[in-house]
Amino acid sequence: MSALALSVLLSFVSAVAYAGGAIVQEQVALTSPGQTYAPMRRPVWWAAVALNGLGGLLHVVALAYGPLSLVQPLGALTIVFALPMAALFVGRKAGATAWRGAIMATVGLAGLLSLVGASDAQSLSDAQRVALAVVAGGSVAALMVAGRAAHRHPAVRSVLLAVAAGIAFSMSSVFTKTVAVDWSQQVSLSDLSSLAVIAVFATAGMLLSQASYRGAGLAAPLATLTVVNPVVAAAVGITMFGETFRYGTTGTVLALGCGVVAAGGLILLTTERISGTRPATASAALAVESDPDDLVGEPAPVAVASAPLADAAGPGPLPGMVESDLAALTAAEAELLAGLPGQPVGNDIFVPAPTRVPAVEGASRDTVAEDELPYYTALYGGPYLPVPFVNHHRTRVKS
Repeated sequence: MSALALSVLLSFVSAVAYAGGAIVQEQVALTSPGQTYAPMRRPVWWAAVALNGLGGLLHVVALAYGPLSLVQPLGALTIVFALPMAALFVGRKAGATAWRGAIMATVGLAGLLSLVGASDAQSLSDAQRVALAVVAGGSVAALMVAGRAAHRHPAVRSVLLAVAAGIAFSMSSVFTKTVAVDWSQQVSLSDLSSLAVIAVFATAGMLLSQASYRGAGLAAPLATLTVVNPVVAAAVGITMFGETFRYGTTGTVLALGCGVVAAGGLILLTTERISGTRPATASAALAVESDPDDLVGEPAPVAVASAPLADAAGPGPLPGMVESDLAALTAAEAELLAGLPGQPVGNDIFVPAPTRVPAVEGASRDTVAEDELPYYTALYGGPYLPVPFVNHHRTRVKS
């Protein structure tokens, strides 16, 4: 087997390991909401650590055998493997929008990084390593602070932390490539500082990715991390390793187009998460507002009046469009009252007129003012339980 084929095979297995680690991390985040970053007492979390460690180790070996411009695009396969694996192992099915977004992000990213031309292997100088570590570390710290400030917006917080994790992972890959190039010529103790930087960035990336899965599901943070990681690594490879886009100006334009496609896929994934949260919140609010016990409260006296009281009511008849509905409801009420002994049925019934209440089904709110529209609630526990209203005006209804 050639070195190139071995690099491709190792990259495939690494992507599968990373996807499995991401799924386990999400399950840990869902079952331990009170612990922000590392629930170290849970064995399942250490299984995620082992999977991520295996993926990282295979990624390092792949970098040793293949170019950065080849190994990093294959890392985009993580999200392709993660969605079917999540559906298979934990029963989490992604919607059509998530699949379209994942495919767009993966295709765009693979096309973008496949246009990066390979060059002769070269390492970074000591000054370049220090500058790169400082800039990347500062960016990760700033994104962590921004994510903490956005704790009331789970989707935004998740994306910010996923971007920070992607930068950290990409820096670990860049320094790994540097050490691999150095060791291909001579093993030296001077690379111990680079190994320490790799350990710091890899650990930070794992912890930040764990935090990013809380409150935003699997698709959006994993897609963000999968996109940011190779893009940042490719940018470093172009600016500091001498790699360029293939096909000159045409390749540059194609690379920009692939970047737009990848960004569109990321937007689709994030939008699906936000749109999926809002209906659930609205349904919960509707369930609370429509609870009959909360609306009705304690049973009130029967609001049925005799004919002499009707003469003192005063207001004229209701609009015709509401009167037909009230006639049907009044007839139903009369049938209920007829079955109860000792309950007189008068000719006129006084109904409280609410200020703001839901419209009667079939009636239009465009032509009738809200404070003129009577409201009948469902009858639970009594013949008639009126809802307490703010407006105490009474309206005469002919039975």
